[in-house]
Amino acid sequence: MHLVLENIKSVLNKEELTVADRLEKVCQLLQDSNSHYDWVGFYFADPDKRELHLGPFVGEPTNHLVIPFGKGICGQVAENNESFVVPDVEVQDNYIACSIDVRSEIVVPLFVEGKNVGQIDIDSHTPNAFSEDDERLLEKVNIEVAKIL
Repeated sequence: MHLVLENIKSVLNKEELTVADRLEKVCQLLQDSNSHYDWVGFYFADPDKRELHLGPFVGEPTNHLVIPFGKGICGQVAENNESFVVPDVEVQDNYIACSIDVRSEIVVPLFVEGKNVGQIDIDSHTPNAFSEDDERLLEKVNIEVAKIL
């Protein structure tokens, strides 16, 4: 975990790259370092419209470019400001299916100066794929991402 975080910090410090390019590289580093991370992406909040908009990601394309606050796991995290781990998407009431292959999901909010500005969202084709270690790593990643936003 420490090496992954150091690599992410290094990418985020590459000021010659756009923020979007750096975030996409962060997604790729996370996916490459975790075999159970099948889709990794950022959503960013538009609080006036109460919507999340898809940002940089790696993995299969998604139709979920805009997610209303409160809808799905990402929308819930936008409202309650807390991480959400879904061990089995098939038994989750408010789940928005991005792919028939997704079995579990983790969403961790991204705060800038105490304000929830978005989140990192990871889908896995493996049931119960995410542990507390994944959650801690993603919280640390988001602390580093916040520094460039």
